[in-house]
Amino acid sequence: MNGKYKLITVDGRAKRGQLKTVHGTIETPVFMNVGTVAAIKGAVSTDDLREIGTQVELSNTYHLHVRTGDEAIKKLGGLHRFMNWDRPILTDSGGFQVFSLASLRKIREEGVSFQSHIDGHRIFMGPEESMRIQSNLASTIAMAFDECPSSRADRDYVQNSVDRTTRWLARCRKEMDRLNSLPDTINPQQMLFGINQGAVFDDIRIEHAKRITEFDLDGYAVGGLAVGETHEEMYRILDSTVPYLPQDKPVYLMGVGTPVNIVEGVYRGVDFFDCVYPSRNGRHGHAYTHHGKINLNNARFSFDEEPIEAGCGCPACRSYTRAYIHHLFKAKEMLGMRLLVLHNLYFYNHLMEEIRSAIEEHRYEQFRREWITAYNSE
Repeated sequence: MNGKYKLITVDGRAKRGQLKTVHGTIETPVFMNVGTVAAIKGAVSTDDLREIGTQVELSNTYHLHVRTGDEAIKKLGGLHRFMNWDRPILTDSGGFQVFSLASLRKIREEGVSFQSHIDGHRIFMGPEESMRIQSNLASTIAMAFDECPSSRADRDYVQNSVDRTTRWLARCRKEMDRLNSLPDTINPQQMLFGINQGAVFDDIRIEHAKRITEFDLDGYAVGGLAVGETHEEMYRILDSTVPYLPQDKPVYLMGVGTPVNIVEGVYRGVDFFDCVYPSRNGRHGHAYTHHGKINLNNARFSFDEEPIEAGCGCPACRSYTRAYIHHLFKAKEMLGMRLLVLHNLYFYNHLMEEIRSAIEEHRYEQFRREWITAYNSE
């Protein structure tokens, strides 16, 4: 599993790298555009994703397992063929969704029994099942099956949970090796990322980082953040934990976050990010700009003939005014949602380009300071 990630340069703890995959090279730091059920919410196609500079699409193992079904997607040639996407795809393990069904699930060493949120039927998922589902989906990068404990769970519970997650990682690794050796596996070069857990306990996080590093995986994620703790607690955990993950492997901060979270995460050594914010906020009329978020539902945009953001090259800003998009939301036309989702994803994708350039030019500290000051100015 060695030799796929190339560290090009560092600026402080910020890393500029490349991850070579069977579906193309990922320039890092990178934001992954979230397409939970193999589609970006807001009527955004994979042709759109290519146009706005998307490098990686992220799909959800649990949701695709319960509807349409991973075995059906395998018969249809895997996710890439199914959704007409020729660039990298990361699938999460399903663990976060399983553990968010707190009242519907039961944890044991073998895995987790839970009820489908769609029709209530009982499902069992453990490390082997998660790996098999992700192999059927044939994603570029698969995530190990883990437990995501609450950031407010007590210390004993978190320690026991982390120990079990480590045991599960060993089983994920063994099962993926087996699956990648089978003749009918669509993507026998599927990569595996392990997940660091430990809630807000620095020492548990650090010890777990050391233990999962011994597996020599393709990459490592920091999970269980942005789930209720403060931003300051998240940054503290990153400050204490990331130095114990390999610098020559990609580090993925799961489910994060706001543009400021991303700029701060890169400052602390993170390579990969994902979040539903740009698409979710776009569907509700909120647009990201370099000076903060604006709400195009507001009446003050009724006669505003400027684009969402001057100088932006997204499809919305190239062709439409704030006034028109405001009208679309008032009229409840889907085009308004689509245009804002495209704008927001473009904004995130191109923020990552700005970040990569700043690291390459060894001016990231200045970029971070100036960018956050400008972003918070409205």
